Amino acid sequence: MQVLLSAQEVSKTYASNPKKALDNVSMEVRAGEFIGIMGASGSGKTTLLNVLSTIDTSSSGEIMINGVHLNQLDDTRAADFRRDNLGFIFQDYFLLDSLTVHQNIAVPLALQGVPSETVDQTVQALAERFLISSQLSKYPGELSGGQRQRVAAARAIVKRPAILFADEPTGALDSSSATELLHTLSEANRELGTTILMVTHDAYAASFAERILIFKDGRILSELRQAGRTRQNFYTAIMDQISVLDDNR
Repeated sequence: MQVLLSAQEVSKTYASNPKKALDNVSMEVRAGEFIGIMGASGSGKTTLLNVLSTIDTSSSGEIMINGVHLNQLDDTRAADFRRDNLGFIFQDYFLLDSLTVHQNIAVPLALQGVPSETVDQTVQALAERFLISSQLSKYPGELSGGQRQRVAAARAIVKRPAILFADEPTGALDSSSATELLHTLSEANRELGTTILMVTHDAYAASFAERILIFKDGRILSELRQAGRTRQNFYTAIMDQISVLDDNR
């Protein structure tokens, strides 16, 4: 698989804190991977996601996505790149309350000028995949939290982004809704080839990924691969690794 994202010796420092939020991080993401980034609060995992996705800028190092050097983009070009190439799911859904579910999902395609017939077909197909086809005419306020997050996920995937960035996507969901969303994201990764980079503090959510990067103090401490294990066995391996790292503090 081709290298879709490359980060080399990326650091991030904020003026308000002399300690590096990211400390010479290097990593690669290949097309079609589902990667989980784990770590405690303040470990740097969300900072990494923000820097990789052009929401924030690094203090040093080099980041490349699809052959584009992100460090060379000004704010306008970075916004255009983000709009055209990246998808996002956050813990907060960020849906537009005045639009229906169908309209919310369709927004990225409408901004790209996709013909309405194609938009309708694409939205319908994704709504069926995310189990929300019966909700298309409703508004976000009429949905459960799990349904709203599946709408947000469908909206993020509808334009077939190069990479889908997910920041604690199950953080506000109950266990049943979280499991449904994770299964659907996993299916999108396998069946649509969607490349996913997911930040999470939850080992259960991370067990749906095929590779885990564990963060602490702005650095990657260890990496785990699913490597043919069942999801339950992978979950156990993740918990064991976290326990070892905690014991070595």
